Amino acid sequence: MLSRNLSSEFDQFNHVVGTIHSDGSLQRALRLRPNAVDFLEIRVDHFAADPRPLLRAVPKLKFPLILTARHPAEGGANSLNLARRRELMMEFLPFASVLDAELRTVEKLGSILAMARGHGIKILVSAHYFHSTPSASQLALLPARAKAVNADILKVAALTSTATDLAALFSLFTQKPKLPLSVMGMGAFGKISRLLFARAGSVFNYGYLDKPNASGQWEATLLKARIAEIEAGSPPE
Repeated sequence: MLSRNLSSEFDQFNHVVGTIHSDGSLQRALRLRPNAVDFLEIRVDHFAADPRPLLRAVPKLKFPLILTARHPAEGGANSLNLARRRELMMEFLPFASVLDAELRTVEKLGSILAMARGHGIKILVSAHYFHSTPSASQLALLPARAKAVNADILKVAALTSTATDLAALFSLFTQKPKLPLSVMGMGAFGKISRLLFARAGSVFNYGYLDKPNASGQWEATLLKARIAEIEAGSPPE
């Protein structure tokens, strides 16, 4: 396994993740300069028809990798069933530093998650809401649910169409959760949310490399620059 111990890195935040979900984004990822982003996410569900080009390219990538084979109900490509998603996870697991598993399927992926943990791979448990943002009280239940399945990180993405939606997502950071959070909005308040939540403590902040995979995304290297500008203008803590 090529994973590494990331425990100390989760004491920090503002990590920018560039997502690989197309041939174009893969080619861009291969050309990235050091420190252009902090992590890369490989969306293997997008390469399910023929993962061989991605498999050949992965060892050449210069950044730690988040492995994702997304559930179709949460934005996954190619309508993959659980068995095919398992196969892809197993195929790419040797290259991963972090494994993404949706909260809805984490129990069904128990053997793979156990294997990942045994090799020091961190488990990111995710929940995606593409049609609306749950209420603050509903969102407040997610950290405990993620903690109950031994998640290392909780990722929450939701459609933020109004300031109320933005405030509901922001409330996750005011609850003092017991595990690191990666939180982002999509839609009208998506770009604003990704800067705000990075400053509030979001561990992973996702951007695109070739073309957006969701509304409200920043281009990844530009996101890293904007977050750095905000940090540079903030007084020392």
